[in-house]
Amino acid sequence: MVTTSRILGPDGQPIQLKQLASEPQTARLAGLHSEYQDHPTRGLTPAKLARLYEDAEQGDLTAQARLAEDMEEKDAHLYAELSKRRQALLTVDWMLVPPADASAAEKADCAALEAILRDELDLDQLIIDLAEGILPGYSCIELAWLRSEGQWRFTPHSRPADWFTVQAADRNTLRLRTAEPGGEALRPWGWIVHQHPAKSGYLTRAGLVRVLGWPFLFRNLTARDLAEFLEIYGLPLRLGRYPNGATAEEKSTLMAAVVNVGHAAAGILPEGMSIEFQQAATGAADPFMAMMQWAEQSISKAVLGGTLTSQVDGKGSYAAAQTHNEVRGDIMRADLRLIARTLTRDLVTPLARLNTRLQRMPSFRFDTAEAEDMTAIASALPGLVDAGVRIPTRWVHDKLRIPIPEGDEPVLARPSAQPAALKAVAPLFIEGRGAGGEGGARAAHVTGCQCDGCLGTAALKATPPSDDPQDQLDRIDPPTQHDQAQALIRPLLDALREGMSPEQALDAVAEGYPAMDADLLTEALARAMFAVELAGRLEAQREQ
Repeated sequence: MVTTSRILGPDGQPIQLKQLASEPQTARLAGLHSEYQDHPTRGLTPAKLARLYEDAEQGDLTAQARLAEDMEEKDAHLYAELSKRRQALLTVDWMLVPPADASAAEKADCAALEAILRDELDLDQLIIDLAEGILPGYSCIELAWLRSEGQWRFTPHSRPADWFTVQAADRNTLRLRTAEPGGEALRPWGWIVHQHPAKSGYLTRAGLVRVLGWPFLFRNLTARDLAEFLEIYGLPLRLGRYPNGATAEEKSTLMAAVVNVGHAAAGILPEGMSIEFQQAATGAADPFMAMMQWAEQSISKAVLGGTLTSQVDGKGSYAAAQTHNEVRGDIMRADLRLIARTLTRDLVTPLARLNTRLQRMPSFRFDTAEAEDMTAIASALPGLVDAGVRIPTRWVHDKLRIPIPEGDEPVLARPSAQPAALKAVAPLFIEGRGAGGEGGARAAHVTGCQCDGCLGTAALKATPPSDDPQDQLDRIDPPTQHDQAQALIRPLLDALREGMSPEQALDAVAEGYPAMDADLLTEALARAMFAVELAGRLEAQREQ
């Protein structure tokens, strides 16, 4: 008796776990594995292509799927454009997103599932295999399930598109092609079935191959004609003349000579026969190249949405190329949404049902959001905040694509605002002390001294001593000047430590002025006036 479970599949029926863990569904179909594909592009004509499309509309997808593979192999331009579209999907990161308002248990199970996918799945190859469906309109990955260490694991196997068919009554449901009419239904949770329609409608007509088949055909017919033209270009028309009564053998000999004389530039003829050379074959390759260029541009437009991301003809502009690239980006995001929806339904859901108790399924999602202009947002946010706009920090993180720190994770931070503000206002109090003029004392400056007397942030640093009288005047009673400076700066430093702006700090200094010792200040000013007068006398003596 087949073991079943209470886990329901997409059809609402219990999943048969014994069948799920058995050999893959296609293992017993030896006929599919032993088939050799024919090549529908051989001798392809408009009539043959139209008949092939009609067969696909009636459910026979084999020839259409093989045509898609043949086209990509034989057309380098088509291959390049499809490769660009597929490879672009690998540049985007992915994650499993828990359901809305997820509980802690749901988040933990979601994280465990994501770990399984990242550790055991070559997702890049899986995405490429699914993206193979862009041309035929669908792709199928068979899952081989195995239970190991109490968990269900899987191995994906890509299957050719020509292994599948549809029934006339249901042209949107793929079935495995067998000897039986209508094929065999795909086993639930045994397949990742990805449909990638290029347009709306039945699956049989939604593939991009139906759009690209015609430009592919015309391009190849034109290329063949161009090759024939190049083979005879510049060669003169050759006419052979044989006498009346010539035998069939003589005629055959003359024909061989006519054919070969153009390449060998030599030959022999029986007496009585001759070869006449007419005007050389003329013409130009431009019409052929114009037709091939039209076909290639049509292919580029259908695959990537434009031509300027494929080739430049000298007529485009940077703005036009950017517009074409934006369209290409829109196509990439649309492809990723389709693939993410398929992976959520056919991979994440069965993996979660079999290995967790989740009732609400997480979603497979690609991170297609682009970071906003950080400079523009950073300049606009202060004004918005000042205007009273309530902006959640999570919104800013999402817009700038900056992850939110977790726990005690180290974060970047600006240096303390105190040194910057102090640098802005300190010159108002420190610079210019001493005698004025070019010969006056050099201005003291903030050095970031850590001594107790400078409150750990600022100090007045005197210039090195010299024999110049002016320098000696600058050092008149330094302790008194230093004490007065500290008494004046102390309220300023206290205000800056409290986070005040420079204007508010100045107000704090003004409020603290009455508390200063007037006698000490008067004495300091008197000494300064004396120094200024003395400096003036010394300067006058030097000039004499």
